[in-house]
Order: sequence, then structure tokens, then C-alpha cells
Amino acid sequence: MRMIKNLAIASALALSIPATAQKFEGLAMTPPMGWNSWNTFACDINETVVKETADLFIKLGLKDAGYEYIVIDDGWMEMERDPETLLLVPNKQKFPNGIKTVADYVHSKGLKFGIYNCAGTKTCGGYPGTRGYEYHDARQYAQWGVDFLKFDWCYTGSGNGGFNYQQDAPASYTLMRDAIYAAGRPMIFNICEWGDNKPWLWGANVGHMWRISGDIGHCWDCEMSFGTWSKFGLWPIINMHKDIRKYSGPGHWNDFDMLEVGNGFSPTENRTHFVMWCMLASPLMLGNDIRKMDEPTRQLVTNKEVIAIDQDKLGIQGFRFMNLDGFDIWVKPLDNNEWAFAFVNMTEQKRHLSYDWAKYYCKDGLVDREIQWGKQTFALRDLLAHKDAGDTSKPLDRDIEAHDVVVFRLKAK
Repeated sequence: MRMIKNLAIASALALSIPATAQKFEGLAMTPPMGWNSWNTFACDINETVVKETADLFIKLGLKDAGYEYIVIDDGWMEMERDPETLLLVPNKQKFPNGIKTVADYVHSKGLKFGIYNCAGTKTCGGYPGTRGYEYHDARQYAQWGVDFLKFDWCYTGSGNGGFNYQQDAPASYTLMRDAIYAAGRPMIFNICEWGDNKPWLWGANVGHMWRISGDIGHCWDCEMSFGTWSKFGLWPIINMHKDIRKYSGPGHWNDFDMLEVGNGFSPTENRTHFVMWCMLASPLMLGNDIRKMDEPTRQLVTNKEVIAIDQDKLGIQGFRFMNLDGFDIWVKPLDNNEWAFAFVNMTEQKRHLSYDWAKYYCKDGLVDREIQWGKQTFALRDLLAHKDAGDTSKPLDRDIEAHDVVVFRLKAK
């Protein structure tokens, strides 16, 4: 009876939506930056953690470095909707003062607030999903002051939530997009259906970012199976879809998942992980416990020179240029005819890199950009070391630790 009642409400609301319903434009012109609770806290999130995280965004320099969204993931609500209003109810133990109070606190810090739900009948944690309640929930989020919605894909098929059919992903996410537009509050819409339905083919007109894979885990090169689903390590996610960079750009980003920097990787792997997400123009959503972050991790994730590669206004996703003697070499075209080059030691031991710039012709066919080494010399800026490092007139010689990275910004002299 409740579902029928809600569908009637949704249908009535849908009739009032203008035919021009769309996603909110002008958002996420560079990859969104912020923090999401899932990787550390899963469903065990609460008001105190969110407020303390907001405070530390200011104290630790995260806001100054460009991080602005604080997103509560799954587990924030009660197990049932309010029986009379059909509204989602914040968990009274976790959020005793409600969600709007928390959103207001985040906003008081000059930050933006995000929340989570699911396109199916339940969230992945078993809490009430949005299926059949799209317009209802979008209005509630708008009233709370939500700026970012992560929308998951659990309980959307046969035998999973009571439906005997599989929901259509483009239709389901378009419906929620229209509901957000009808609610009248601009929100970044994070499509999180794990890349199963190739969201890069249809997502640009629907959301602002879309996950390309299942969940990330803090391992270098592995798959952690949980029976019906898996977590993937750093390189399996990077290598999963090699032909989708052309679909990413300002306002619509390939999302390689929340960062696991500071969640169990070695210091060298932390550096590589962070640099690679920047080279890939992925959203930078921290997933660690900010309250326990050590100083090397803080310095890494607030490195403005590396972050600038991710936030470059051209919005071009980098690409694997070549593999040379155990080193992966990645290239990213930047604004003002500049380039970023990252060299990753993929081996299990320290290796010496000797790279003659002029020996390897470099062109990005996606944007028709090339480096004419015979006509141009580029100054090198070592972004992790914060220092100039000569130029491309001489070969690059550098010892690099196992699983470590060096990244340079190249500027024509």
C-alpha cells in the first residue's frame, strides 16, 4: 500500500516537471574534490565524525588545497521511512539533531555537503532505497541543503529487493536527475552503478561523474572477491577500461572511486595512487579518517602542484604513453601548451630510470597535441619535490623506489 501511495505522489510530481528537465549545468567544471565516509566507516558514520572532519578541513589545509565536499555515505538513516510522510528518517543515534543541522554546520565552514542513496529498493547496507520515491527524496535533500548526491545501484534487479525485472540504468538515473532538477537545488549527481552499464556512453547528460568500476581496495594489483562482488586494487581499476578517456571532461568525469591514500598503502604507493588519480582527471574524494591522518599523508593530499594537474581547466584525462624497462609512463596534456609526465616504477625493487626525452615522439591524438622535441625545450618542475629539475635537453636520470612515482610539469622555455 505504501509503495502505491508513493508512486501516486511521484506521478503527480512528475506531471509538474518541465519538459526541459536536465542536470544542473555549470557544476564540476573540474573534478570534484572532497571526502566520503565509506572507505573508512562503511555504515558506521555519525554526526560527530562529520563535524570533526569539517573542522579538520580548515585546520589541516584541505579546504585551502581545494577540497570542498563532505559526503555522508550509506548508513545514515533508519531502517524504515516515516509511515505517514514517507520521508527518510535520519538515524536517531547517529544523527540525533537531524541531517539539516549537520549540513548547516558543514556550510558554516564554507564547505559543501553531500549525501547517499540508491536507485534500488534498498541501499547496499539494507536501508530504504529511492526506487519509487525519486521526487520525494530529491525535495527532502534540497530542503536539507544537500550539494552532492551519490546514487548507488544495489537492489535493482530480479530477486534483489522484490522486483522480478532488472531496472534500466540510464532510465533510473535520468529519473533521479529530473527529480533533482525539479527540486530546484543544484547538486552534483554522482552516478555509482560500477561501470556495469557503460555510463560513459550516456552519463554526460545525466550526471556530473560516474564510477567506472566496483569498489576500490587498498592493494596495488589485486582483486578481492566477496562472492557476488569484488573490490579491485589500484592498477586493475586503472587498466579496466582503456578506451573511455574521450568521454571525460568538464562537467562529466570518469570516476575511478574514492581515494585509499592513507588507508593501508605504503608511502610510495600512496604517492603513486594520488598522482595517478590526478593524471586521470578523476574526482579526488578522500576516503581516510581525516582525524588520524599522519603528516606525510596530509602533505601529499594537499600538494597544490600535483592537485593542479587534476584540476587543469582543459579537463583532459591522461593516457599511458609507454612502458619502458619496468616503468609505466603516463602523459596528460595541460592548458597553456603544458604537459604532465608521470613515471611509475611498476617493479618490486628500486630501479634506475634513464629517459631520453627527444628519443620518444609524443602525441595525443584525442586532442591533436604533440611535442616537437627538435623545436622545443621544456623546463621540468618536480611536483612532489616542489623544485625545478632542469629541462628536456638532457636525459632524465633518477633512482625510483619500488611502486613509487615521479611526476613533472613541462613548460616550454
